[in-house]
Amino acid sequence: MSTPLPPSLPVRRLTHRDLTACADLSEDRGWPREEHKWGLLLSAGKGYGVDAPGGGLLSACVVTEYGPHGRPALGAIGMVLVAERYARQGVGRRLMRHVVSEMGSTPLTLHATSNGIPLYEELGFKATGRVEMVLGHFTPEGEESGVLTRAATAEDLTTILRLDEEVFGADRTLVIARLPAFTDQMRVAEDNGRIIGYAAAWPNMDTHVVGPLIARDTKTAMALVTSLAARTDRPLRTDIDVRHTDLLAWLKERGLRSVAFNTVMIYGTTELPGDWSRRFAPLTVAAG
Repeated sequence: MSTPLPPSLPVRRLTHRDLTACADLSEDRGWPREEHKWGLLLSAGKGYGVDAPGGGLLSACVVTEYGPHGRPALGAIGMVLVAERYARQGVGRRLMRHVVSEMGSTPLTLHATSNGIPLYEELGFKATGRVEMVLGHFTPEGEESGVLTRAATAEDLTTILRLDEEVFGADRTLVIARLPAFTDQMRVAEDNGRIIGYAAAWPNMDTHVVGPLIARDTKTAMALVTSLAARTDRPLRTDIDVRHTDLLAWLKERGLRSVAFNTVMIYGTTELPGDWSRRFAPLTVAAG
């Protein structure tokens, strides 16, 4: 049963001190606690939330801004949550309206579940694509792609940032520069000494999430996934743009199964920037 909502509760900025409350809110809605991911998002992005009258958070979300400081080219909204006892009272709508207003003319994007799509459409978001989440133990089948991969080093960061901005279409330094500390693995693919792709695997509950996955072509993406899988015993999870049909089929042939679909939505722009053909998977759907 829903708890009646007090008439006026302000939206406030969240900080890293709200990490436990954010994880509690995730757990309240049946999501994993995901403290590791929340920590990154609250550090690299802007958290917004509403305090519950009895303590904890009534609702929360995070916006990750990309592009020049103070003049973001894109904002990615994620982790939009409302406590179960306050569901269906317009809390999510009020929080989202606040965030859209705060972001002004900055184009926005988010990954929506089927339940969230009606609200986002009401606010003016439009569907522009889909991603498919796949999960499972990766079983290699004598992979010999001919693509050289190796562990990324500190000296690679400048090149990775340049490649990432070219493919993503906006500067993501605030997030990408945190990957060496956030991930368990970060690897690059090379062609004649030139970096043509990179990928990371980060811990999330009992899985390793593969993302970001940026590569010159599908063969390179496959080589990067294979190299990450060879260095973990955990199941892999990743969110692949459904236009990359060959990569999805390949992953399923090697043990990963389809778990869910999310709809990519945009606001204030006609399309996402960058080169989707080289953008195979996001760091997380919560950060675009």
